[in-house]
Amino acid sequence: MKRADVSFASGGEKIAAWLYQPEGKGPHPVVVMAHGFSATRELRLPAYAERFCEAGFGALLFDYRHFGASGGEPRQLLDISRQHADYHAAIAYARGLPWGDRDRVALFGSSFSGGHVIAVAAQDGHIAAVISQCPFQDGLATLPALGAVNILRMTVEGLRDQIGALFGGAPHTIPAVGPPGALAVMATPDSEPGFKALLPPDTNWQNRVAARIALHVGTYRPGLQASKLACPVLYCVCDTDSLCPLDATLKCASRAKRGEVKRYPIGHFDIYLGEWFERAVEDQTAFLRRHLLS
Repeated sequence: MKRADVSFASGGEKIAAWLYQPEGKGPHPVVVMAHGFSATRELRLPAYAERFCEAGFGALLFDYRHFGASGGEPRQLLDISRQHADYHAAIAYARGLPWGDRDRVALFGSSFSGGHVIAVAAQDGHIAAVISQCPFQDGLATLPALGAVNILRMTVEGLRDQIGALFGGAPHTIPAVGPPGALAVMATPDSEPGFKALLPPDTNWQNRVAARIALHVGTYRPGLQASKLACPVLYCVCDTDSLCPLDATLKCASRAKRGEVKRYPIGHFDIYLGEWFERAVEDQTAFLRRHLLS
C-alpha cells in the first residue's frame, strides 16, 4: 500500500488529497472519499481508506474547497453545491488514474457527506457503488435534533453572514460543534465529545463555519434522490443517532432500488472508533468486494 499527496482542480481551486494505491498492477476499483459537516480528511477517515486499500481498492481521500489543506477563499465556507462539485472533480481524477478502473469508481461519505454521495451518484449516473455512513439524508428530519432555540439563533447568525457577504464582507462564523445550550450547528450531548475523539494531534480542523449554511441545512434533502440510483448502496445506520434520525434514514434508504442496510446499536460518533469501527469497516469492505470484485 502506498499513500501519496496529490491534488486536482475544482472550481479553479487546488484540492488536496491523499491517494492510496493497492499492491498489484490493476486495474483497481477506486473509492472516492470526503468527510462530513466542517470536518477535514484526517478525522479518522484514513483508517477506512487504509482498510479499503489493504483489501485491493484504491482510495482518494480529499478536503473540500475552503477547508483543511485545500485552497479556496474565504476559509470555512461550507457551500453544498461546491462540495458536490468537488466530489465530481475527484471522481474525474479517479477515473483518469493509470492503475484505476474508470468503470469501478465507488463513493464513500459519512454524516453530512453521507448525503452528498447519494446526490452526487444520482447526478453522475455511472458510479459503481455507494457507501453512506451515519448519513445525513433529510434536513427536515434533522432540524428537531438541533433544537428550536438553537435553530432560531443560527438563523439570525446566518442572515447576518449572508447579508454581509452581499456587501463583500468577510464571513461571519459560528461554531460547528458545542455543548448543549451553546450556539453551534451541532450541540447535542454527544457532538462536542464525539468530534474531539476524532481529532488527531496534527489536525487542520477548525471549529467554525460560515453561518450562512444554517439557512440551507433544513432544505437539504439528498436522501430523496436515492430512487434515481441504479448502483448498489450500503447504508450504515446508527440506531441512536442524535443528528440523523433513524426513521428518516431508513425511509430514504428504502427508496434505493439496490439499497442494503446495516444497523448498529450506537450513536452518531461511535461508528468511527473501536469495536463499532471494526464492524462497520468490515461490512463496508465486504460490500465493496461483493459488488466491485465479483
